[in-house]
Amino acid sequence: MSLEDQHTDRKSLRKIIGKTANWNEIASDCVCFANGQGGRLLIGIEDGEALPPSGQTIKPELLDTLRKRIGELTINVQALPQIMIADNGGQFIALTIPRALGVASTCDGRYFLRVGDTCRPVVGDDVLRLANERPGFSWEAMTQLGVPRTAVDTAKLDAFVTGIRASSRVKGSVKEKTADELLTHYGLAGGATLTNLGVLLLGRALDRSRLGTAPIVQFIKYDERSQKVNKLPWDDYALSPVELVSAIWQEVPDFRESYEIAEGLYRRNVPAFDEKVVRELLVNALVHRPYTQRGDIFLNLHPDRLEVVNPGRLPLGVTPQNILHASIRRNDALARVFHDLGLMEREGSGFDMMYERQLAYGRPAP
Repeated sequence: MSLEDQHTDRKSLRKIIGKTANWNEIASDCVCFANGQGGRLLIGIEDGEALPPSGQTIKPELLDTLRKRIGELTINVQALPQIMIADNGGQFIALTIPRALGVASTCDGRYFLRVGDTCRPVVGDDVLRLANERPGFSWEAMTQLGVPRTAVDTAKLDAFVTGIRASSRVKGSVKEKTADELLTHYGLAGGATLTNLGVLLLGRALDRSRLGTAPIVQFIKYDERSQKVNKLPWDDYALSPVELVSAIWQEVPDFRESYEIAEGLYRRNVPAFDEKVVRELLVNALVHRPYTQRGDIFLNLHPDRLEVVNPGRLPLGVTPQNILHASIRRNDALARVFHDLGLMEREGSGFDMMYERQLAYGRPAP
């Protein structure tokens, strides 16, 4: 049985029956999931328990009541309940809440968002941010450029197909798909045209530049007086985000510098920058940036630190205080491609890895 997380919550059956029913709480939880990536409410499982009480039964008419009450108490929320049987024979309700196309709210005008395993209210200016960051149609799936699916960069397509088929994270049934079928499977093409995601990852440089928000990366090195001493731009749109990660690591000479440390009678070279940490920073900057907003990605190298500056603000619900625990993705399809190619983890373990590797080499925490 699933524990509570960003996509799963558990509620007692008492929340929807009898005098103890709390429909406003159920409605708030549904709004949370609808404004996030969707999720499930497992109704009939007590807090701290993994299974419903053995012998617990659910009346079928309760499903109709659940659908009706959620429809009355929420806006832009779709409720899909069904009765499930646990391993111990007890029944419970699995209430699936898909991601809303618009902004979901309670009928009295309250907004909520799921952050981690907590449902949080959205207030003040964040309500406008919620509306702006949740377009009815995903930017990744748009096809407004009208680029034919045959107009891909052949070299990029071959590299993508090779990477997917060699990945240990991809099912065998997916690896057996043709190149054209993989375009559809990963949302890189829709019908006869490439989606924005397809143009971003597999398109030609001219088409990528027409997106308007394809990433431009600038590396700037500063000296002790904060004066610029070197600058390397990647601004010709020739490389996809997947290719930029390796290109930046290879082309910035400072990333491959090292220093010596004494180990008894011997000296050992230690890289000035950990490759996995730098790549993780680049992947995060490229995958989690808002592609509906213009702005360059800056890598600012100071004598004592490396700063990665991304356009826009943190995703709604993520703050500097909870960034290590909250896991919210802006670009699901792009994150899926990076994950399947082995370039990132989808469960948000990248920050843990960076802390671990930095501290292992005696470096300051990020």
